[in-house]
This record gives sequence, structure tokens and C-alpha cells, in this order.
Amino acid sequence: MKTNKYFPFTPVNIPDRTWPSKTIEKAPVWCSVDLRDGNQALIDPMNLEEKLEMFQTLLDIGVKEIEVGFPSASETEYEILRTLIEGGYIPDDVTVQVLVQSREHLIKKTFEAVRGAKNVIIHFYNSTSTLQRKVVFKKDMDGITDIAVTGARLIKKLSDELMETSDIHIRYEYSPESYTGTEPDFAVEICEKVLEELGATPENPVILNLPSTVEGSTPNGYADQIEYFCRHLKSRESAIISLHPHNDRGTAVAAAELGLLAGADRIEGTLFGNGERTGNVDIVTLALNMYTQNVDSKLDFSNINKIKDVYERNTKMKVSPRHPYAGELVFTAFSGSHQDAINKGKAYMEETHSDRWEVPYLPIDPADVGREYEPIIRINSQSGKGGAAFVMQEFGFKMPKAMHPEFGAVVQAACEKKGKELKSQEVFDLFIEEYRNVCGPYKLLNHKFSEEKEENEELTKVHFTGEIKYKDNAPVRIEGTGNGPIGAFCQAMNTIGLQDYPFIDYSEHAIAAGSDSKAVSYIHIKDPAGKDVFGIGISHNINYASLKGILCAINRCQPDCERAEQPPIFTK
Repeated sequence: MKTNKYFPFTPVNIPDRTWPSKTIEKAPVWCSVDLRDGNQALIDPMNLEEKLEMFQTLLDIGVKEIEVGFPSASETEYEILRTLIEGGYIPDDVTVQVLVQSREHLIKKTFEAVRGAKNVIIHFYNSTSTLQRKVVFKKDMDGITDIAVTGARLIKKLSDELMETSDIHIRYEYSPESYTGTEPDFAVEICEKVLEELGATPENPVILNLPSTVEGSTPNGYADQIEYFCRHLKSRESAIISLHPHNDRGTAVAAAELGLLAGADRIEGTLFGNGERTGNVDIVTLALNMYTQNVDSKLDFSNINKIKDVYERNTKMKVSPRHPYAGELVFTAFSGSHQDAINKGKAYMEETHSDRWEVPYLPIDPADVGREYEPIIRINSQSGKGGAAFVMQEFGFKMPKAMHPEFGAVVQAACEKKGKELKSQEVFDLFIEEYRNVCGPYKLLNHKFSEEKEENEELTKVHFTGEIKYKDNAPVRIEGTGNGPIGAFCQAMNTIGLQDYPFIDYSEHAIAAGSDSKAVSYIHIKDPAGKDVFGIGISHNINYASLKGILCAINRCQPDCERAEQPPIFTK
């Protein structure tokens, strides 16, 4: 690629900058520009009905300042504002913001549009950057300053007249557009003259919006520009410093965060970062980043799926599956080590009753934004042994840890064969096919347990008798005695030559609540080569469940293992 083509960013010299040692401790004032900046960037701009739904969604989230359009630019922009005012859609504690260039005829039409509103911000702007002065306006600094001051003077005059004759409350916002491409001292100078013209005071401050109209530096460069501006603005106490970061370099969120550290008070952004080119700063990500640091963002994203649905339906844009907090896959783990750590983190929280979120790989509790736990672990060829076990918990099965590698290998092989992700129901079906559908070649036809106490023995022994059949051979009567039902059955199986399948361990639990619940027994044995093998048994009778589990494990070791279709005992 060709070099020496672009002008690099010229950093601001602040040797004693203070923002790097600060932290964000409170929420900024939020202003949504979805209905204006976001809407103008859409292939198909929102119609009136869609804008109204988006406006109501922003109210539900808790946004108190909403830029609703550029009413002097077109009839559709004018229409949304008049509909909001005349239809009574604007709550008393919400301020609507309107955008206008610093041009006389556009300013006058804007004041016609806001009549009848209760709280309004008149947001006016003109471009101040070196490049725009040279290429677009062909004016010097004095000429650009005159545009801003003349606009401010007219806005102040029209505001005073309107506020004298109605109940409207008007505030002012000025943007030196392309602020990041403007000489720092000139930006301060022009803003001071606008503040003076508007009569800004600490009691009635003016919003000075410093947009990164085209992101041109690393976030620290933007932060230096903000700190420089705040330090050198003589009437700092009469101004609310607002940020409007764009995402051309992909760092709008970081730029906004560092800009807040540098002294800004307010953020203008959009849901999911919609906007021109690569978009505006994403207020969803920005607010939830604060939430993870125990800072109350003052915005409610507890039902983020609903917000995403409204956004996608009305803008016709899609939220990326990897979008922070809201993407389909952001609370999903395919990696085996990630799955295992998430599992252990959840178990730790349950065991310790912790009121703090301590789950690896998940920076936020999915439930806090209305997401579900079920999709957190999903299964593909990269998944580990713990992932399949986690999914089986959805169906009531809590496999012992020693069993995880065996079933994990079964699931991984199925993933590789299919060539894509397995759904949870498919994982469950594999479990049923691999373990519960095992029905031979050894089959227990009948059995009976009895207890007996041997002479000079304090412990009661359990005696097993029954009939077992191998494939189509004649049934064989077997019996054995042990300290419990499993021991007695294993001893009986040894009498027909199955002593090379030593019993290792078992566990069991109920898989349904109530008196009619079934129990599942997990049996761990070794095959003649010393390999770990598992079987399961399911029954209302826990003793019989254990016998079925032992037979399942032994049958799975046989080269002629028989399987049968059985109805599932449980579905999600």
C-alpha cells in the first residue's frame, strides 16, 4: 500500500495530563441520537410509526435527552417532531433535541417546529476544522467564527421571544463540527464567543458538544483534546462538555470512556452504535461497561433482547453475534477449557452463596440483561468434555466427573461427522442412544433381593437371585451375596465369567421431582483391558436402576452390543 499519503494526527502537548489516573465513578448525561444521526445513516430511513416505537423504547431505557431530528431539513423530519409534541408523547422530564446548521432560514424554521414543546435543546453547529475551512467553506478563522456567533445571536433572540409567549423551556447546544480536526486553541476561542453570545452562566450552562466527527487518533489523543479544552475554556463552569464520538477507527467506546475521564459530562450516541460510516459510539456497550464496574449507568438494559428486536425491526440493521452484551454468541462458550471454567464458576457461586459475580469468561451475569443460562455453553468440535455434561444438566442429568471424558468423546465425534454445531436436543439424543438404548447382549429377565444375617456377624448381607440371558441362549440362574444390592449383583455376575469387569464406582440422583420421580444410576467399571467404561440405568426403583446401569456398562464393552429404540424419558 502507498505510504506518505495521509496526514498523521498531531497530538496535543499535555505533559501533566490527569485523566490516566482517574476512573469513571458516575454516569454521564445521556443523549440518544438514534432518531437523527442513526436514522440518516439507514439505507431505508424509519417511517413515522417506526420512529415512534424507537422513541418509546428510548424512554423505557431511561434516556432523558433525545435528539429527534433535523426539522428544517425535510418534511419527514418536521413531521416526527410535530407528532411527538401534538400527540403528547414527550414526558415532562424528557427533553427533545433538534439539530440545525448555523444558517438563518434553517434556524427560523426550527423554531416553528418546536412550538408547543415543554423542554427543548436547540443544537446548532458549523464545521470548524482546518480541512473543512480550506476545502469546503474557503473561509479563515474569523469567517467561521462569524457563522457561529451570528447563529447564536439569532437563536438567543428567537428563544427569548418564544419563552416570553409560551411555557417552553429552551436550552442551547453548540457543536464545532469536526472538533478533532480543529486547532485546539481555535476550538476554545470560538466556543467562548458562542457562550458569551448565548449568555451562558453556571445556573444556565450551554452544552458544548465536541464531536469526533471522523475518528482520527487513538483514544488517548481524543482524551488529551478534551482535557486541553476543559483546562483552557475560561467559562468552564458555564458549560456542559458533551462528547459525540464516531467509530471510524473502531475505538469510539474507548474514546468516550477516556473522554469522560478527561472531564466530559455528557455522551451523545446510539443503540448498538448505528450511524454514518462505521457508526456512532454505542451507548449499550458504554453503559454496561460502567455497570460491570459497579457504576449505576442510569439506563435500563435488563431486557436487552427486546431492545435488540425493536432496533433490528425498525432500522433493518442486524446486531452482530459478537456484539458486546447483546450479541447472540457473547454469553456462549464453545471452547472446552472455557466451558469447564464457567461450570466451575457457577458451582462455586452456588456452594458459597456468593452475592458477587465470580464466573470466569463472563464479565456480566447474563440474567442481568435478560439473557438465559441455557445457551451459554454450546457444542461443536472444539468443545471439551465438560460442555456436553453441562448441556445434559438442562435435561436433569448430572453425570459424575469421571464420565465426562467418555461422553465428551462421543459428542465430539458426532460434531466432527456433522461438521457443525450440535443443538442441546441432539446432545441429549446422543446420550440416550449411547447409554439408555443399550439392551443386550446380556439381559436380566428377573431378579429378587433378600437380606440375611450370618452367624457371628453383626452386618446384614444382601442376597441376589435372578435369571440372565445372553443373546438367544437359554436363561441362566445366577446368585450372589454382598454388603449391598450392587455388591450382591456383581458377585452373581462373576459366576458366569464376568469377573474381568471390575466395579469401580457409582452415583445416583432423581431426574424428576415428586413421589413419581425416577432415579438414574451411573455405573463406572473397567473393561478387561483396564479402560474406563460407564453405563446408566433408569427406574423408579433405585436398586433396579443400579442393576440396569451395570448391565449397560458391561454390554457396552461387548463387540456385539445390542441397541433398541426407546422413547425418551425426559425432554427439555
